[in-house]
Amino acid sequence: MSHKNLKDALKLSGTEVFKFIDAVFQDRFPLLADKIVTITDHDITFLWNSNPEILEILKESTDLEDAREKLYEYLNICEKEVFSSDSDLHPLEKANIRECVRVFRSIIGPINEKRTQRSAIDILWRLARDEMDKINYDISRGFILEFVHLFRGIIGNSGIYSSDGESIKKIPEFLEKGGRKAAAERSATLDKLAKKVDETINQYPTGLDEEIRKKRENNKTRILDYFNADEEQWRNYKWHIQNVIRDESVLSQLIELTAEEKEAVQAALQNRIPFGITPYYLSLMDYDPSRKDDHAIRAQVIPPMHYIQAMKKHREDRSVMDFMGEYDTSPVDLVTRRYPKIAILKPYDTCAQICVYCQRNWEIEEVLSPHALASDEQIDIAIEWFQEHTGVSDCLVTGGDPAIMSDTLIDRLLQKLSEIDHIKRIRIGTRTPVVLPFRFTDELMEILDKYHFPGKQEICIVTHFEHPYEVTPEAMNAIQKARKLGIGFYNQEVFTVENSRRFESAALREILQLIGVDPYYNFNAKGKKETKNYRVPIARIIQEQKEEARLLPGLSRTDEAVFNVPRLGKNHLRAWEDHRVVMIMPDGRRVYEFHPWEKYISPIPPYNHYDVPIFDYLKEMEKRGENIDDYKTIWYYY
Repeated sequence: MSHKNLKDALKLSGTEVFKFIDAVFQDRFPLLADKIVTITDHDITFLWNSNPEILEILKESTDLEDAREKLYEYLNICEKEVFSSDSDLHPLEKANIRECVRVFRSIIGPINEKRTQRSAIDILWRLARDEMDKINYDISRGFILEFVHLFRGIIGNSGIYSSDGESIKKIPEFLEKGGRKAAAERSATLDKLAKKVDETINQYPTGLDEEIRKKRENNKTRILDYFNADEEQWRNYKWHIQNVIRDESVLSQLIELTAEEKEAVQAALQNRIPFGITPYYLSLMDYDPSRKDDHAIRAQVIPPMHYIQAMKKHREDRSVMDFMGEYDTSPVDLVTRRYPKIAILKPYDTCAQICVYCQRNWEIEEVLSPHALASDEQIDIAIEWFQEHTGVSDCLVTGGDPAIMSDTLIDRLLQKLSEIDHIKRIRIGTRTPVVLPFRFTDELMEILDKYHFPGKQEICIVTHFEHPYEVTPEAMNAIQKARKLGIGFYNQEVFTVENSRRFESAALREILQLIGVDPYYNFNAKGKKETKNYRVPIARIIQEQKEEARLLPGLSRTDEAVFNVPRLGKNHLRAWEDHRVVMIMPDGRRVYEFHPWEKYISPIPPYNHYDVPIFDYLKEMEKRGENIDDYKTIWYYY
């Protein structure tokens, strides 16, 4: 290939990468489609154009081990050239080269082939030798594009720090000036960046917007008319619990459903899969089924068919869906412990409504199950366990949703926990501020206040807001009631396809801070097979933290991006030394080796996580109207 054509290939932006492939294949497929679209000669040409040197190494190698050794030598040379004083590459491009070299070394390591039972180098070697017929599995475009970007990154052609395909060394103008001139130049640059941030954030409406509030007043009127109820009943949380909507025919009379949504709800009910929506949360849904603004809200409770099928398959033995291995980390009934200073207490095993991707969907029988409350004996044994384990100073009361219990039961439980001297913090994990804010009654506040002792023992509340569209005046009022008592409020967001567009989670953080909720954790959606439609590549959550959350004021970005390692607990994704890419699967999935949080304390073995293909995720974002070029750096977050 001529040098000019190679340069043209390397100029391709993220959008043009997709245009290239779509021009050849003219097809689109949904996120994580079961059918793998195999590659053709056009894809292979595109791959080798990204780095002809690697093609030559693979073609000239006598066997696979020869190819491996020559690639190691080549990577050593690439890394050595980074430190050359003659290099014109941008310093940050050099840093990216080192990262790409590190990742490629890991991928071609024999130990990682053994762990994953796949060999990316074997696939590449056979592709270079025109031996596709000897590859035993389908190769997707996601696989090809991972290596297109990796190969370009290794030679300093990522396109992140370039102009017209040429790498540049230039630094921003304000760094070349001093004093007020530099400050003015810097401020002007930041003004442009802030404007871009605001424009993107403002495209996501919140429940505090006047137009949205009017729309929801109409929704509320329609729901009250259906139930022949009044405003006073609407403000009574018990009325909402008594009228949780569990029937597709009722739901269809209150909002418009697509054919797929109707089928999913009917299938959930027929197969005894937990389903229900509070009238209040239903009022947050737009009447029409376009999912333009309420997509995240509908997706919270209306499951896709894949989820239904998976839940149905394992209905009789749902413990196989225990992704976090809670059964294996439960020393006694109702207690889960994965850390030295904190343990979980689960007295109530149901909720006012069920989130589709709930971590504990395998435990919950039905919405507001009459059998959800643990027995007095079970609770007493669990309390006794906390009494005996003096190292545990933090108790997270969760479930299910313990706030759905009666005031009497909540009072009794908090009293028992507060009498344990070494318990310094009682956290209540509840989604009622989001789905049932009227639960925060004056009576409940009095109970919480009884056991909140600043300087000695605190009560705090952890909740799950997922989208700015869920933030409403009712939720704000509930939160402010607790805040006025000095009770802290914290949010644990689950990062899914429904809140992962550019600055979508940033918009949530900003509005949460304004209503009194501190962002706490941003969870990478767990690798549960039944919820694959919701999952987002790890590269995207890291990109979100680095390129979007980082642009917010410090108090609005207090959350930490984490991945939950089964049985062991949270791994902080900002720390690359705690995880690494070890393989690219034929379907484009990255395999990550995650190290446990206590790796320098105890020799706990690592965990391999099979991620979501970046290419599939970007196709889904494109389907939702996103400009894929805005996400082009995602390939270089490892």
